[in-house]
Amino acid sequence: MMFRFSPKSGHAVITGGAGFVGANLADELLRRGETVVLLDNLSRPGVDRNLRWLSSRHENVRHVRGDVRNAEAVRDVVQGASSVFHFAAQVAVTTSLEDPALDFAVNAQGTLNVLEAVRTTNPHIPVLYTSTNKVYGCLDEIPLRKDENGYVPVDSRLRSLGIDESRPVSFLSPYGCSKGAADQYVLDYARSFGLAAVVFRMSCIYGPRQMGTEDQGWVAHFLRSVLENERVAIYGDGLQVRDLLFVSDLVDAFLLARESAGPLAGQAFNIGGGPAQALSVGAVLRMIGEIEGTEPITERGEWRMGDQRYYVTNFAGFRTATGWSPVIGVSEGLRRLHTWLRRARPRVQGTLVA
Repeated sequence: MMFRFSPKSGHAVITGGAGFVGANLADELLRRGETVVLLDNLSRPGVDRNLRWLSSRHENVRHVRGDVRNAEAVRDVVQGASSVFHFAAQVAVTTSLEDPALDFAVNAQGTLNVLEAVRTTNPHIPVLYTSTNKVYGCLDEIPLRKDENGYVPVDSRLRSLGIDESRPVSFLSPYGCSKGAADQYVLDYARSFGLAAVVFRMSCIYGPRQMGTEDQGWVAHFLRSVLENERVAIYGDGLQVRDLLFVSDLVDAFLLARESAGPLAGQAFNIGGGPAQALSVGAVLRMIGEIEGTEPITERGEWRMGDQRYYVTNFAGFRTATGWSPVIGVSEGLRRLHTWLRRARPRVQGTLVA
């Protein structure tokens, strides 16, 4: 059967929908007149604030307090849906090392529950899954050189284009294994069962509604720490390089992928800001200091397991397929996030509440 997407045929489901990416996507879908169901257990600090924000702006949003580990809850929200965006996850390498069973249950089993719900109740709708660049491992096999701007590949082609989907997956840490397993299951359900399922292997996403921590959402964590005059821990030497992608550009990519989910089914795409938006961790912190007008207070920590010295996205595959490219530069994006975080203060018991 030829897949044809029609948002009017049902509601959009976003698992983890009260989180940073989910709330931004939900807002855009609701703004377009769609009905959205958010499946979220509200376990992440601050996401209840995102839920209140969405409910205050839109009528066609419904929250189901549930967990992707509950297969019945997942089936209930998937029935009658027009599309599924699967964002719910355990997101920290550190947590996966402390509790690998929890990490597996949320990321791997939870994703299988989503896929089975779609396969058995609603098999012709698009499924978009957020994977991670961590499926490529530490990338220690890439020869790098280091200068004052950070680590860069010795190979000039890789340096100019970034890492594409031909890079072999190489899982490291329980988090890498659980997300990688889920990534592969999504691709296989497209191949084995014909689901219109697409994988995004994402780089560093940042923007408003992000409650950043050291373990996930580090750009927002840096900004928030500087605003609160708190120390920022730099793990390693601060010269590790990442490409940054503003969340509105990611939302645009999701919508394009949903529209073309049939032709894109069974494919994984690296999604990020690309070489034009690649900076060292230290350089991002310096830009934040310039925006806030104060020098950040830093402390050094040891390199952490799974930390890549260099990861920059080559998104040419998705650009070729859909015409997508990022439009928000790092300087503008950081200022937008800074403005939102300043409005979001004060904090109560570590959670942004304003």
